[in-house]
Amino acid sequence: MRDLSSELLAWYDVHAREMPWRISPADRQAGVLPDPYGVWMSEIMLQQTTVAAVRDYHRKFMGLWPTVRDLAAAEDADVMAAWAGLGYYARARNLLKCARAVVADWDGIFPDSYDELLKLPGIGPYTAAAVAAIAFDRPETVVDGNVERVMARLHDIHAPLPGSKAELTAKAKELTPQNRPGDYAQAVMDLGATICTPRSPACGICPWRDPCAARVAGTAAELPKKTPKKKTPTRFGIVYVARRTDGAWLLETRPEKGLLGGMLGWPGSDWGDEPEEAPPFEADWQLLQEEARHTFTHFHLRLNIMIAHADLDTQPLRGQFLTPDAFSPTALPTAMRKVFDLAHMTLRHI
Repeated sequence: MRDLSSELLAWYDVHAREMPWRISPADRQAGVLPDPYGVWMSEIMLQQTTVAAVRDYHRKFMGLWPTVRDLAAAEDADVMAAWAGLGYYARARNLLKCARAVVADWDGIFPDSYDELLKLPGIGPYTAAAVAAIAFDRPETVVDGNVERVMARLHDIHAPLPGSKAELTAKAKELTPQNRPGDYAQAVMDLGATICTPRSPACGICPWRDPCAARVAGTAAELPKKTPKKKTPTRFGIVYVARRTDGAWLLETRPEKGLLGGMLGWPGSDWGDEPEEAPPFEADWQLLQEEARHTFTHFHLRLNIMIAHADLDTQPLRGQFLTPDAFSPTALPTAMRKVFDLAHMTLRHI
């Protein structure tokens, strides 16, 4: 019987991608393990985000907060600002909660088992398995979208996701080795990311080319199958962008719960079908001709932008004015940065 995990590890020893949070296969085999803090941070950042987007953010966070104790002691606003642009901002809030739990409950040392990792805030089954395997070499089965695709093709499984997730996970578990499980977990993900890609898989150079049932059947390109998604709805909103005569901008910190929770943003309406006007102070508000558009996981957002100037003595009903030395547009989440990009040039010229 072929030892597929050993074949894949041999491929990984040569073709492993270099990443800021990784230890090379040679170093791991020499007994060197990666920093669990760096591995955990990478896994939180990689949720719903590409490796290319995460590399620079990971380097930035590790530079600002080199240890979990540093992160736990950080100001919430500083962490949220550093996260701006990476998206899915609940992850940043959970990052802080988890760091503080590791310091408070584990004396700053990450637990090394799946079960204990799963108890930490913001860590679900996938992340617990990934950290346990990659950081501590525990033989846990790590299944992300790349692994699901590889397993569906290797075994020619046509049942659509998400219904087939349990079957694909069981197939992945059968292949997870006791030896070098951390490297193996990363090898399967690398295989899916670089060779067994969603479109035009490079079957000719795949280390699992011969045993791949979908390649033999000619069905690799159509797998994994997925249940058709429902049409993405559109929500509407109104935001109010005001600049004071001294150059200060009116901003507010959004509520902790909900989308963009804890992030800086512009005062505005709720997001729905018919948003109600809610100006933060009386002024000659003007509607920009262009609206800001952004897509979240479950809906499209379209924002009407109202702009106005404010006097030095303006007392807003919500939010506070931040002077240029206290505010940088880079601290805004992407949706709010799009608003700024559309509004600020107009406000400079009226």
